[in-house]
Formats: sequence, structure tokens, C-alpha cells
Amino acid sequence: QVQLVESGGGLVQAGDSLTLSCVVSGLPFSTLTMGWFRQAPGKERDFVASIPSNYITTTADSVKGRFTISRVNVKKTVYLKMDSLKPEDTGVYYCAARRGLYTPASSSYDYWGQGTQVTVSS
Repeated sequence: QVQLVESGGGLVQAGDSLTLSCVVSGLPFSTLTMGWFRQAPGKERDFVASIPSNYITTTADSVKGRFTISRVNVKKTVYLKMDSLKPEDTGVYYCAARRGLYTPASSSYDYWGQGTQVTVSS
């Protein structure tokens, strides 16, 4: 059974930090491209960051320099470290996986977690 389980969301103040985690089961984790997406209320799901099996990361311009994606294959876990959080970072953050190379297109990801809420107050 394939599962992606996110954790680490919460309510924080602007300028604070959070680290999200996503544990994957039922898939060959080390071969996957992993991604983080987020969805604010009333908006589309947006790409945040991605890390394929070669560890070459890609980060959206809106979070570049503040967010860092990483992975630990032996733990089958991908992380999103978020620093200097802003109110506009508020949303539901989703972990996603695909069998293939990097892409920012959410439609190209095959597996999704249930999401974790991040709320940044001003």
C-alpha cells in the first residue's frame, strides 16, 4: 500500500521557522522524484520545491533562499525546512512523488499525501 504521510505543520508567527516531513511507504523511495506543493485558500496548488534521485534541487522563486528541500533515503523521508516565514506562505502543504525526472507540474506527480496546514500570522 502506497502512503505519503506529512507532518510538522502548525501555526507560527512571521519570521519563524518550520520543518515539514513526509514519510513514504510502498514505493522505491530512492528512485523517486519528491516534491512539495502548497495550496492557499481559493487558489491553485503551486509548486514549492523538488528533489529527484540525483539530489539536484529546484525551488520556486517565491521561496528561494528561505525554503530548503532535502531527503534521507534510508529513512524514506523528504523534508522541507522553511525559514523566515511570511503570511503569504500560509496554506496546505502537500508531499508528492513521481517515477521520473524533475518537473514542477503537479499533474505529473503520481502519488500525494493528505497535506499539512501551515498558518503564518503577521
